[in-house]
This record gives sequence, structure tokens and C-alpha cells, in this order.
Amino acid sequence: MADFRKRVPENVPGQFFVDSTCIDCDACRQIAPAVFGQGAATSFVQAQPELPAERRRALHALLSCPTGSIGNLGPDRPSSVVADFPLPVEEPVYYCGYNSPKSYGGNSYFIRHRDGNWLIDAPKFVAPLVRQLEALGGVAHIFLTHQDDVADAQRFAEHFGSRRIIHRLELQAQPDAELVLDGIGPWTLAPGFEAIFTPGHTRGHCVLLFQDRFLFTGDHLAWDRDEQQLTAFEDYCWHSWAEQVESMARLAQYRFEWVLPGHGQRVRLPAEAMRLEMGRLAEAMLAVSRR
Repeated sequence: MADFRKRVPENVPGQFFVDSTCIDCDACRQIAPAVFGQGAATSFVQAQPELPAERRRALHALLSCPTGSIGNLGPDRPSSVVADFPLPVEEPVYYCGYNSPKSYGGNSYFIRHRDGNWLIDAPKFVAPLVRQLEALGGVAHIFLTHQDDVADAQRFAEHFGSRRIIHRLELQAQPDAELVLDGIGPWTLAPGFEAIFTPGHTRGHCVLLFQDRFLFTGDHLAWDRDEQQLTAFEDYCWHSWAEQVESMARLAQYRFEWVLPGHGQRVRLPAEAMRLEMGRLAEAMLAVSRR
């Protein structure tokens, strides 16, 4: 629970505030960008929400904060928005919320599917979300992009009897995973679900392409809100930037419209615009790597 005595000085006065335990994971700025801004080392409240929809989004951010660093002094209760989760992105894809500190606040997603629902990476295992997922039919499959963002995947798998999917090079994070991917793929996991090998951020990083429209990118690819373009984060590349450059060039050959990252802003572009933007990014990364 956020502590008003520890609030960061950048907060504007009012109902919502951010305290100094914030780890600057960006989740709140993704959910409610009009309310939360980026300070020197933390997020902060840059504008108090006034309209009901804005306050609701601020409460979504409060519940999603991995470190409980967002406080609320007003009459709006977080319990009033619990039933909103998971939050719709575009049917049948949802954002889970309840980001976990175990994955440094990484995002996770839920796909509602007639042949069994999917979880992509994992959020906190908390009762309100678990009940909501139960009501939606449970979780049959858990796709784990890489070792950084597994969070509470094991608890979800044990509770729902899920099949966890991860690359062998990331297996130390989930050594008892039910399906282990070997080699360089790609792998068709089910009709409409294709796993693509994208090493770079980590040795065995993979992304998941659903219906040739939704790309769940882990820590490989995201949208830069400031520059309004796709980006990759060289400063957070733990294994090999050269391999990530190669992975991006291969990924640019695929068709998709949504980029749904573990860290960073999600975005939807028309398929042709996304293809051009992916080509631009792949070429820019290659040019930088040759310097």
C-alpha cells in the first residue's frame, strides 16, 4: 500500500499520488498516460483525473502497480474496478493487469479461445484475478517469452492445470515446464498460434504470433511513445544485441497488426504500416550495429 508520507515531490496535489517505492516500470503510464508521467527515477501524478473514465483508468493503474506505489485519498475505491480485469485489448485478447515485481512490472496477456484459453507471460497470482480467469474458463496454456517474465507462472499452472511453454535455453526459470521448445523454430503450437525464436534480449527469447494479427513480443519489441515508432532497448539487452538485430530482421518478414510487449507501450497499426515500420526498425538497428 502506498504511503502518503513517502510521496514523490513531482505529484500534483489531489486524490492520487505515487510514492518513492515506485520502480519506474512504466505500467501506470501505459494504462493512464494522461494521469501519470515519468520523473527522474519514478512515475508521478502529472494531472489528477477528473472524468469518471479517467478515474477508472487511474484505479486500473493502481491495481496493476507491481509495488503498490500508487495511492488514492479520494472516495473512489479500487474494489469498484476489480471486475474490469482482465482489460480488453481487442477481442479475444486482454491485458491481465496485476503486474508482478518478480518480472519488474512486466505485462501479461490473456487470450480467450474456444479450444482453451492462453496466458502470455504471467502476472501476480492474486485472488481477484484468479476468480475472473476462472469465470472466463480458466487457463489451458501459458506461453513464456523468456526467463525474466515468468512471475507466478508456476502457481497459475498448478491452479489451472495449465501447459507451460518455454524455450529450452530459458528452462532454468521453469524447469518443470510441460512443453519445451528446442532449436530455432518456428513452431506451430496450435492452429493460429506460432512461436518465433527471437534471441537477443536473452538466449532463448521467443515471441508468440496469434492469428497473424497479435504479436506478443516479451522484451524484444515495443512502441516508443515519445518518438511514435517501434523500438528495441539496447540498454536492456542482456545476451546479444547482434543476435537481437538478426532476430528483428527475421521477424520483419511476418504479418501482424498488434505489438503487445512485456515491457513498453503496446500499439496497433494497419498491417502494411506495421510492415513498413518493422522494416525501418530492422534497417536502423543493422546500421547502428555496423558502426
